[in-house]
Amino acid sequence: MSKLPFLSRAAFARITTPAARGALRIGLTPDSVTILGTTASVAAALTLFPMGKLFAGVLVVTCFVVFDMLDGAMARERGGGTRFGAVLDATCDRISDGAVFCGLLWWIAFHQHDTLLAVATLVCLVTSQVISYIKARAEASGLRGDGGFIERPERLIIVLTGAGVSDIPYVGWPPALAVGMWVLAVASLITCAQRLYTVWSTPGATDRITGPAVGPGKSGP
Repeated sequence: MSKLPFLSRAAFARITTPAARGALRIGLTPDSVTILGTTASVAAALTLFPMGKLFAGVLVVTCFVVFDMLDGAMARERGGGTRFGAVLDATCDRISDGAVFCGLLWWIAFHQHDTLLAVATLVCLVTSQVISYIKARAEASGLRGDGGFIERPERLIIVLTGAGVSDIPYVGWPPALAVGMWVLAVASLITCAQRLYTVWSTPGATDRITGPAVGPGKSGP
């Protein structure tokens, strides 16, 4: 959960719990909400952003990202989630984040022809996956790999705010997207370094592996 106070678990639960109960009453499951929310946000990001409709895209993606976040509240209302549900949720989060950056990258590269901003967007796209992978791979090895400046809520807030503000009808500030993307790119690179340091500083991290490495191969998945 985000470190931002207005996105704390308690604050978020006050909003999502009633909606989660309603979703359960009409027969939805946490996994179905995860899939529906991800499918809709990916579709919006890959259609509206490449067309340059950034403000509309931000509104639609934000709605479905919030909808997708109901799955955790629904699982708690049912007495707990499943291991598969946790893996599905994490996988869909990566897909949704990737779609947002890919949609913006398409517009930046093929319509704005802004090479530097395209580079920043690529950095954000790659690091959004790497940040999550460091944590997952570390935990699979019994180590810590969390923390850092940027987690998923902060990432989405920065990129969606930048894109939305740049395209608000009549009062938009076009440089907002570039500002947000470069801030996110730098902060994400720092977060990767922070997480790697956390892994390295965990007791046992530098011990030699005497047997097969964790994962499909010695170099990792």
